Amino acid sequence: MTYFSDKNCSKTSFSKKNMLCLGIESTAHTFGVGICELSRGKIKILANELDTYKPKLGWGIIPREAAEHHKRVKEEVLERALSVADVELRDIDFLAISRGPGLPPCLNVGMRFVKELAEKCKKPVYGVNHCVAHIEIGLHSTKARDPVVVYVSGGNTQIIAFVANRYRCFGETIDMALGNALDHFAREAGLPMPGGPEIERLARKGKHYVELPYVVKGMDLSFTGVLTAALRKLRSGCNLCDLCYSLQETCFAMLVEVTERALAHVGKNEVLLTGGVAANKRLQEMLAIMCKERGAKFFVVPREYARDNGAMIALVGLLMARSGASVLRDFTILPRWRTDEVEITWR
Repeated sequence: MTYFSDKNCSKTSFSKKNMLCLGIESTAHTFGVGICELSRGKIKILANELDTYKPKLGWGIIPREAAEHHKRVKEEVLERALSVADVELRDIDFLAISRGPGLPPCLNVGMRFVKELAEKCKKPVYGVNHCVAHIEIGLHSTKARDPVVVYVSGGNTQIIAFVANRYRCFGETIDMALGNALDHFAREAGLPMPGGPEIERLARKGKHYVELPYVVKGMDLSFTGVLTAALRKLRSGCNLCDLCYSLQETCFAMLVEVTERALAHVGKNEVLLTGGVAANKRLQEMLAIMCKERGAKFFVVPREYARDNGAMIALVGLLMARSGASVLRDFTILPRWRTDEVEITWR
């Protein structure tokens, strides 16, 4: 769903002073339910409950298994969120659902669940872009106002800036996302999932840099060659800690380079790091150094909101409602919904 009106959407009024939105996230391994409140013009997060599917050692996400996990936990996660927020379902003014991008089996669980809830409590639903939600939760939780956004997660790697009513991509991966590359390496190395934190932990013990391909193509990035080379060296007996250190240093340096050029190109003076990989301290350090050298301010989304979560979906639901955006009538998923396909009506 785009945020402008079409035959599948209709407008809803926004006249109450206090409004509650319940958001559901189910794009990949995490099923989350968040509740946000708009009161006196300010948005407050009341609840952010989740449950994450964990594949067996050596495996990545198996979409059908993840979807079955979401089916099992959805009611319990919902009840926890309502309890933490101290509200009942009937108190909710509208619902929001992460419509994409993501894994179709997982997205379908969330979409069916929100449709059931909408029919049960007779509330309107907003379809939220998962990537946009990561950006907005970063803006909400920091003092960033108009940053270049470094969005890095298991499924996405994009350098973004707000221009002409959209979050435009000024650089992105041309193959696999950075988080996916780190997870793939971790699985091959026999590390538990998610792989990023394990690689970060071992990288601190690395003492020697191992030469790996550095692949920046214009403003875009490629991680498949870096991953292939790292796996080849792993199988040849290279020290795992050194490889983790080298993999991080190479991939993060590529990301910082493109971010710095985007910062210069769009003329902004802020950088916001968001998404699951944003929790990595070394990536934060490298971006902070670059920003300091350029005289730019650096912001990082808090760890609790870096991962996939329902609060960010509820937040965008409130923003959409406040701006008079169209509500969802066509309950279909959009697995390949790009960040820059969304018209931002609230900025």
